[in-house]
Parts: sequence; C-alpha cells; structure tokens
Amino acid sequence: MFGILSFFGFTVLVAVIAYLATRSTNEKSSDGYFLGGRSLTAGVIAGSLLLTNLSTEQIVGLNGNAYSDGILVMAWETLAAIAMVICAIFLLPRYLKGGISTIPTYLERRFDTTTKAMTSGLFLSGYAIVLLPIVLYSGSLAISGMFDLPGKLGISEWASIWVCVWSIGIIGGFYAIFGGLKAVAVSDSINAIGLLVGGLLIPIFGLYAISDDGSLFGGIAKLTAEHPEKFNAIGSESSSIPFATIFTGMVLVQLFYWGTNQQIIQRALGAKNLIEGQKGVMLAACFKILGPIIVVLPGIIAFHMFDGQLEKADQAYPRLVAEVLPPAFVGFFAAVLFGAILSSFNSALNSCVTLFGIDIYKQYIYKEAPESKIVSVGKRFGIVLAFFSMIIAPFLYYASDGLFGYLQQVNGAYSIPILSVIVIGFLTKRVPAIAAKSGIIFAFIVYVAYIIMQRGFGVEWLPHMLHMQAIAFVATIVLMLVIGAVKPRETDYVQEYTNEVDITSWKYVKPVGVLITFIVISTYVIFR
Repeated sequence: MFGILSFFGFTVLVAVIAYLATRSTNEKSSDGYFLGGRSLTAGVIAGSLLLTNLSTEQIVGLNGNAYSDGILVMAWETLAAIAMVICAIFLLPRYLKGGISTIPTYLERRFDTTTKAMTSGLFLSGYAIVLLPIVLYSGSLAISGMFDLPGKLGISEWASIWVCVWSIGIIGGFYAIFGGLKAVAVSDSINAIGLLVGGLLIPIFGLYAISDDGSLFGGIAKLTAEHPEKFNAIGSESSSIPFATIFTGMVLVQLFYWGTNQQIIQRALGAKNLIEGQKGVMLAACFKILGPIIVVLPGIIAFHMFDGQLEKADQAYPRLVAEVLPPAFVGFFAAVLFGAILSSFNSALNSCVTLFGIDIYKQYIYKEAPESKIVSVGKRFGIVLAFFSMIIAPFLYYASDGLFGYLQQVNGAYSIPILSVIVIGFLTKRVPAIAAKSGIIFAFIVYVAYIIMQRGFGVEWLPHMLHMQAIAFVATIVLMLVIGAVKPRETDYVQEYTNEVDITSWKYVKPVGVLITFIVISTYVIFR
C-alpha cells in the first residue's frame, strides 16, 4: 500500500508543479506552445535534456548491452558530453541567432522549402514509426517486469504490456499535447532529480548484494576481480562498439542526436537567452559523464548476479531491480521510472506536433493560418499520432531483441541525411538547394539499402553499422560539394539575426567545454 501511495503521490506532485509553472505562458501562440515562450532557464533545459534522453529504451537497452559487452558501451553516454560541448559552442548560437523553432526551418532559410519538407518528413517518420512505439514498448516491458504486474493484476504478460502502453501513452499525450513544451520541460526537470536518485540506488543496492563483506567497495572489487574483461573500454572488432567506430559513426550519431535532433534541441531553442541555453547544455553534459553509473554498471552487476544465463540481455535491468530493490523504494522508483518513460514519449510527441504545425500545416496546407489555429491543428495531429503509436507498440513484444542497438541502427536512415545537409549548410555559403535535396535522397537510399542487405538478407561482409553511417555521411558530403562546385548559388548565404533572444555568449562556455572533454578522454585512459 505504501508503494502505491508513494507512486501516485510523486506522479501527482509532478503534474501539479508543471501545471502551476505553465499557467502564465501564452500557449495559444507558436512560441508559447512550441518553445515554452522562449523562457526556459538553464536548470529546466538541463533536466529536460537529460530526461528526454534517459528513458527505458536507454536504461533497459544500454544495460542489456553492458550485460553482453561490458563497460565499452559507455561510449553512448560519455561521448555524448563532447557532442553537447560542440552544440553549446558552435551550433546553438547559430540556431538562436536565426530565432528558429525547428531544425527544418533553418534548412528552409539556407536552402529552400522542399528541403525543409523533406527533413520534416524524415523526422516525423522516424519518430512515429520507430521512436514512439519503442519508447512505449520498452517502458511497458520495464514497468511490467520490474513490478510483476501480470502477477499482481492476474493477467498475462501480453495483456500487461497493453495496459502499460495505453497508460503511458494517454498520460504522456496529455502533457505533450495539452501542456506544450514548457509543461514537458518542467515535469522533466523534476523527474530528472528523482531519476538520478533512483537510478543511482540500483547499482548501489546491487553492489551491496554481491559483496562478500557487505560493503560498496567490496562489490566493486569483486566485479573487477572476477570479470576484468567487462571493464575494458576498448573492446575487440567483434564487440558491439569496436574502438575504431568511436572516431567514425559514433561521432556522427552523437552530433546528430545532441546538435540537430528536433526532439532534443527543441529544449535549448526555448532558452530565454544564449547564456541560459549554453549553461543548460553544459550542465547536462556534466551529468552525462556520470551516466554509465546508471545505464552501464547495473548491466555488469546483473551479469555477475545471474551468471550470464539470462535468456535475453534486455532482461538484465528489470531482473536486477526486482532482485535488489527494497520494498520501501518500489513506489518511488516506479514513479520516477514512469516519469522517465513519459518524458521520452511526450518529448518526441511534442516535437512531432511542432514539426507538423509549423513545417507542414502552415507551409503547405494553410499559409495564412493564425497562430492559434496552428497550435490547435498541431494538437489534433498529436492525438492521432499518439493513438497510432499506442496501437503499434504492444506488437513489438514479438520482435524485441536488442532494442537499443536496433533503435540506433534504424535511426541512421534519417539521422545521416539530416546531419549531412546541416553540416553543409553551416560550413558552406554557395552549395545550392538542389545539392541538399540530392544529398538527402542519396544518403537515405544508401543507408536503407545497407539495412535491407544486413537484416533482410544477412550479408556478413558489410561494415559495422557505425562505420557504414560514416561512409554514407562522407559520400553524401562529397556529392553535395561536387554539385555545389558545378552549379553554385549566385550569391553567398548570410544568416540574419532576428532579435528573438539575446545571443551574448556565456564567458565560461569554452573553458568548461575543455574540462568536460578532458574528463571524457581520461575515462578511456583509466579503462583501457
């Protein structure tokens, strides 16, 4: 009973605080609804960035990878910090200077409206078909498994997944569709605190559980002594992340996710000024360095505790939580985990609403639409998309092996085309719109062909997923540069300052960025 009360108590508290914090925001305007009235501060941005990223597809999936491959999978976390440094120093000032609401809006100004429509379509397809259903399913799998809902409710695991999917989807939809970005960001920042606390408790309890002398350091000593191979950050060519991929596709994955992914960067675009945006991104980067404690270490503990005998690696984290979490903490942990699931779902859903309302509806359907109409139509689109995701998600129950790796592989189909044109847009002034459109189509076809050959036909000689993403990226860049050389723009592109926000840079952004980069590199020296 205490667990149930603590779960509902914390969940309701977050909802009430989010409601009170957003009452003064004019959510009938585009900026108010889609960007929180451009009023987000550093703490809110950092919390929302962290919780948007850190959900069950990350916690369950990455710990599953750690169960199989050990600490080398920390690259997904630690290298993110360097990408966030690049975003804060290089990308964010340019985004805020243009006063944009979406990444495709920048591409429209740099190239043309067709480029904008193509990138919006890629974002929407990736979120609707891949990200939203996986977030719902992985979250439901975690909640159902960790807290034995089939046993408590007297239903099958399949039915339990349906119950969780629709509960998460309906509640998350209310936040995203009716609350706008600020409600999402405020609830995220509160849940982020709870998740950091709850997430740290699992490895702590796990280390105590496996220790011979009942101490924290005893557990660490036992892991390092009995499983030294799990603490090798370099890995081999046969591992899920060969060391060489850190310098190829991994760099691109991180740059796309933290610098150009609408779902993520929208939080920073809502900053009240550049200083708050840079502080928020840098604060989140500091926490990402500590991320492996939550999303990697528990997987290694689970490998030791269950003798590496689990049927599926993705079962590692739910089984560990069920084994080591004291009953008194069950309600609280369920609440913060539920909040993390909601965060990723409602953040992606809010970004879809933003992309459709601004980049599709206003651009192609009703160009003279007032802002209140854009918001209203966006909400209706979000409702349809939420129900679509909730219908698809439970069926992943029959195809759920290595969720995190699958998600990263499929994401390349839209991340590489979008990142390629953004890089060309920032680094060149004369490459024309035809080059951008050709590059998007080329990168998409090349990478989808790779996925079909690998997953559909089982071709073994193909390069690693991350290497392939780098190959596709370089080939696309070369193609666009060649087109730009043959048929350049008549004039240089010059980005105009819209005066939407103050773009004075934070004076400590570069020193802090250097420090974060040094710490990340040091982790590889320590665990080499």
